[in-house]
Amino acid sequence: MAPKLYVMPASPPCRAVMMLAKEIELEVEIEEVDRNQLKTPEMLELNPEHTVPILVDDDFVLWESHAIMPYLVGKYSDKESLYPKDDLQKTAIINQRMHFESGVLFQRSTTAIAPLFQGIGDISDDDRDKIIEAFGYIENYLEKTPYVAGEEMTVADLSILSTVASIELVIPVEEDRFPNLSSWLKSGKELTYFEECNSKGLAELKDLIDAASA
Repeated sequence: MAPKLYVMPASPPCRAVMMLAKEIELEVEIEEVDRNQLKTPEMLELNPEHTVPILVDDDFVLWESHAIMPYLVGKYSDKESLYPKDDLQKTAIINQRMHFESGVLFQRSTTAIAPLFQGIGDISDDDRDKIIEAFGYIENYLEKTPYVAGEEMTVADLSILSTVASIELVIPVEEDRFPNLSSWLKSGKELTYFEECNSKGLAELKDLIDAASA
């Protein structure tokens, strides 16, 4: 039985896991849910924190994209470059980038666009500056290597890619200011599965932003 993945397409972490599944050629059953469904007894039994993505693999349940992605690579793929098992330093760098994505980039992005969803205003100058600063951090990651954690694509690239592709709906990546990030982002969007995994979610996210801003 294929692993099952509960997602909300507008969620960058969900799209990151969906891209990883395509990258490792893993068949997964995708079930889309909404926020209300996440609070039903059935879903709370799977994940009492009522967040997505949620992975169900036989009798094993796991949530949080940064936990799910290494698990899937370890169990279902021989592409160890995505998340090396036996190189502590490479894995540590990947983990650092993933923590950056969740604790800095994603958090700053959700804070920045919150006023749009709440209908109380535009992105503040301070929040915009914090996103630009985060772009600068990624630019620095890409100064010496083509990918954010080294010479090869890792789970960190897919995780950061989904979030950058989302926040650039409202805060574009300036090519002149961030040439490395711009080139990396362009390459990410050229992945064969990028559109399949992201187009619906990005369209939904844009509709939500536009509706809230109207």
